[in-house]
Amino acid sequence: MIKLKLTILFIIFITISGCTEFALLMSGSSIAISQNAYVKAYNGLDVLTIMATHKDIKKHIYDKGKEHVQTLTRITDH
Repeated sequence: MIKLKLTILFIIFITISGCTEFALLMSGSSIAISQNAYVKAYNGLDVLTIMATHKDIKKHIYDKGKEHVQTLTRITDH
């Protein structure tokens, strides 16, 4: 509901002020970015992980999960 109100307000401001497309994109992205400290910490860790291993945190979790599932299927097959 709050997103709908913000979207309507945003559209009204655009039509009234006559913003360019660049300003529209910049202001829209600032609404989407969260200011939560946990999100900032996760994103910082994710960047460091990508720089060190060339994979993000989600890819690491996916690979480990896939490895565990394969191990469990091998155990249950025997």
